Amino acid sequence: MEGAFQIATKEHANALITVTSVLLSRYPKQIAELTIKNRLLSMYEVSRYVEAGGLMSYSANDAESYRRAATYVDKILKGTKPADLPVEQPTKFELLVNLKTARELGLTISREFLFLADEVIE
Repeated sequence: MEGAFQIATKEHANALITVTSVLLSRYPKQIAELTIKNRLLSMYEVSRYVEAGGLMSYSANDAESYRRAATYVDKILKGTKPADLPVEQPTKFELLVNLKTARELGLTISREFLFLADEVIE
């Protein structure tokens, strides 16, 4: 991964945006550390990257998604055909911001933006 970040920096990348990936999900701390080391802003689709030191994430609330999935399982176990159930999309999203990382990158995040956040890590 170090090489990928070196190339990104050499090519003048300003930011990193990740999406959920089996490959990347194993390395949240390493990815967060490399974004800071290479002075890249970072946005993630999963909150654990922010908890590991990433700058911010905006994603569906996992607990709510699991609760909705359990409702579907319950309906299926009670006899509802899966094909008869509607497709659902997440309805609750969360914004997490890591102020410690912002400070390390020399960023100032406005109070207005922080008020929008569901969680601010200091």
